[in-house]
Amino acid sequence: MDIKRNGSQPSGKGPADWFTGTIRVDPLFQPHDSTRAAAASVTFEPGARTAWHTHPVGQTLIVTAGLGRVQREGGPIEEIRPGDVVWFAPGEKHWHGASPTTAMTHIAIQEHRDGKVVEWMEHVSDEQYQA
Repeated sequence: MDIKRNGSQPSGKGPADWFTGTIRVDPLFQPHDSTRAAAASVTFEPGARTAWHTHPVGQTLIVTAGLGRVQREGGPIEEIRPGDVVWFAPGEKHWHGASPTTAMTHIAIQEHRDGKVVEWMEHVSDEQYQA
């Protein structure tokens, strides 16, 4: 058994290479010897968002607070709210973040494949975000 006590893992800022705006990342868990899943609680201030990216084994988001946005390549921007669960398939290019006026927090769960969990791409432009 391994208990990660609340406050035992420091919060981090979302790096500008991968995010637009102010983002706080609170790690929840990392893979163990026999598992591949990792998770973090991620808080986006209004207007903040990820860059476009993919995950080799997919990603699940569980919205816990606020109002957010998600979009997969070629699809419409969708609003997400507390209690919503979003699944992105392996290799599906997408982004996610807060709405323009309201912060959003989600738990992000993804699995590692060959030591890799995400492939970051170009930033989401203001025009793409506002569409």
